[in-house]
Amino acid sequence: MHNILGDRKTIFWLMAPGLLLFSLMIFVPIAVSFYYSLTNWAGVGDYGMVGFRNYADIFAGDPVFWKSLLNSVLLGLGFVLVQHPFAILVAMLVQYGGRWEKLLRVCIFIPAIISTFVTTKLWTSIFDTQFGLLNRLLDQVGLTSWQQDWLGQPHWAIACIVFVCMWQGFGYAFLLYYAGVKGVPKDLYEAAMLDGASGAQLNRRIVLPLLAPVIRVNVVLAIVSAFKQMETVYLMTSGGPANSTQFLSTYLYSKAFRESLYGYGNAISVLLVVICLAVTLVLNRALKREVGEYG
Repeated sequence: MHNILGDRKTIFWLMAPGLLLFSLMIFVPIAVSFYYSLTNWAGVGDYGMVGFRNYADIFAGDPVFWKSLLNSVLLGLGFVLVQHPFAILVAMLVQYGGRWEKLLRVCIFIPAIISTFVTTKLWTSIFDTQFGLLNRLLDQVGLTSWQQDWLGQPHWAIACIVFVCMWQGFGYAFLLYYAGVKGVPKDLYEAAMLDGASGAQLNRRIVLPLLAPVIRVNVVLAIVSAFKQMETVYLMTSGGPANSTQFLSTYLYSKAFRESLYGYGNAISVLLVVICLAVTLVLNRALKREVGEYG
């Protein structure tokens, strides 16, 4: 076995099927998408090469693209600044749940395993103007002035989208942080308690620093997920009203399949890939330097 693993040719041929499959599933579609982004193809029929005109139109004269990019950034900030701190706090508290710990884990993770279609229809009905639960509750407690057309007004619609996305993804964020918390060696807890550390000090001085690698991975996944957000937005608002809730993925779909601007849509998809790669590289470098490595 040692001789086999030491042979470079053998290693290459063992890796070749996986590399070939990876290339066919990842690199080839990206290359094809880039090619079509240089055309004026409508998805069917003939097309002509237009060079980088689609990219020039995106950067110079497409405010909806920048709005969709801003919404993606806003959702990413919601994940990192709201969802994740709360998930870390809940993960730290659940470990003290005793006999209720398993039940709490299940309850917290339930929204993450519910179908996206079911989740969006649930929240769409809650936010409904006439029959929605939210407006009915506000009416019952005498706060009729707070009633809104939640998905019909631009600023409220994007707030609802961000909230639903954070609610649905909370279980995954919690699960990763909970696994990190449970992975902290018990002897560190015991040593700190012998030194007189309180529960809050244990979490702040020991658990939180040791969660740094988990935080880095979770933050990168959350930001990339925000840029790729599609299903929830499409099912709740389809990017409306007035394109106020467009995200990069929904705008790409709208251009390519609704307006039959297939070349333009592919240009957006290429930019989406570039943005995700750039964000991943920048975050990995920044967070690695910031939090350091822990064994």
